[in-house]
Parts: sequence; C-alpha cells; structure tokens
Amino acid sequence: MWQYPDLDPIAISVGPISIHWYAISYLVGIGLVWLTLRYRIRRDGLPWTDDDIADIVFYAVLGVLLGGRLGYMLFYGLDLVLAEPTRLFRIWEGGMSFHGGLLGVLLSVMFYARKKGVSFFDVTDLIAPSIPLALGCGRIGNFINTELPGRVTDVPWAVIFPGDIVARHPSSLYQAVLEGAVLFAFLWIYVLKPRPLMAASGLFLIGYGVLRIVSEFFREPDVQIGYVLADWVTTGQLLSLPMVLLGCCLMTYAYLKSGKLKSR
Repeated sequence: MWQYPDLDPIAISVGPISIHWYAISYLVGIGLVWLTLRYRIRRDGLPWTDDDIADIVFYAVLGVLLGGRLGYMLFYGLDLVLAEPTRLFRIWEGGMSFHGGLLGVLLSVMFYARKKGVSFFDVTDLIAPSIPLALGCGRIGNFINTELPGRVTDVPWAVIFPGDIVARHPSSLYQAVLEGAVLFAFLWIYVLKPRPLMAASGLFLIGYGVLRIVSEFFREPDVQIGYVLADWVTTGQLLSLPMVLLGCCLMTYAYLKSGKLKSR
C-alpha cells in the first residue's frame, strides 16, 4: 500500500484567482472530445462541419454542468436541498453526478438536434465514442481532489488518503481506466465500421452501465446514503441498471430495423 501523494488541488494561483486541477481535467476532457470528433468526421467523411462540432460541444458542456449539479443534489443530497434549497446553486461546494450530467447532455442534444433539423440519434451516435475520454479525465480530477474514496482493502496498491488511517481502493483511478480508456477503446473500435442508427448510442449506455456497476463494488458508498438495497447495492449501481436495459433495447431495435431495411 502507499500513502496518497501530496497533490495540491490548486494548479495555478495568481492573486485571488485559483485554477483547480479538477477544472483543468474538465477542459482537457472537452478538448479530447473535440479533437476526436474532428478526426472521425474527416476520417469517415461524415456530414458535419467545425461549426457543428463547436455547437454540439457547447450544448453538451452546458448540459453536463447544469444536469450534473442538479442530478447530484437530487440523487445524493435531496434531504439537504429540501432543508435548504439554496444548496442547489452552491456549485463552489462541489458535487457532480454523471447520471444527472447524462440527462442534461441528452436534453441539450435534443434541443440542438431540433434547432439544426437533424436526428437526435445522429448526434448521440456521433459523440458517444468520444465521451469516455471526458469521463476518464474527470475521474482523474476526482483522484487529485481525494474524492470518491474506495472501500477498505489490503491489496498492494491500496492508498491511504489524507486524514484517513486505513488503506482503500483507489476507486476513482479504477473508474478512470474503465469508464475512460476501456470504454473509449471499445466504442472507438466498434465505430470503425458503419453501424445502424442508434447502435453506438445503445452500446455506450450498455458499456458505461456495466462498467459503472462493476467499479461501484470497489467504491465506498456515499456516506449520506450508504447502501440502498440489500446491504450491497449502491445508488450508482441502481441508476446504471436502467442505462444497460435501455442500451439493450436501442441496440436490438437498431439491428432489427437495419435487417428489415436490408431485406427489402
């Protein structure tokens, strides 16, 4: 086991202005999404422009920030919001939820697709393979902030976090690898060939949902909630299960519809 490295969460400080590593991790993730979208569009000759990418990324980031914060307070701190509603707007106190962020992105993409006059799933299929890069960067930011501590363990790579006396799984790094590198590689390889509409979106939901459920077994449940079912199911797992089911439905429908079209 090893002691958590002495990492300052503030990367740059100039007078009263401080830039945190967590913010930088978000910016790096957004940049990687942008670059990979441009690469795929050029490689595959997809009918999207640089202005389209800029608009999609803008709407998606807005959805992540608003949905992530709202989702966190509703999924993980509803009692606090009910007791003090202004907590919902205290973004400087931290707290972001992936599942809330996902809902925010879907709503923002829906708005963009309607404004642009394109199919909702054309947009989600385009961005789905790139999103894991942003997720992985965000998890690295979690680790630097000593957020999302893992469950107590004695594995050789266990970490003793600041203020703690027991060693824990570095669960945020597990999630960075699974939700980031592994999911990105899987989706990127999948879209190397043309796929039916909504198939890539469905595979993203399945892949993230399954990997999140697995990684939650190494992550300490949120202290204010604990386990929500059978003394081992966490909120993250419960929220990820519908993603897997919906992803299976989307992929099944996509391939059935594709098969019908080919048979004509």
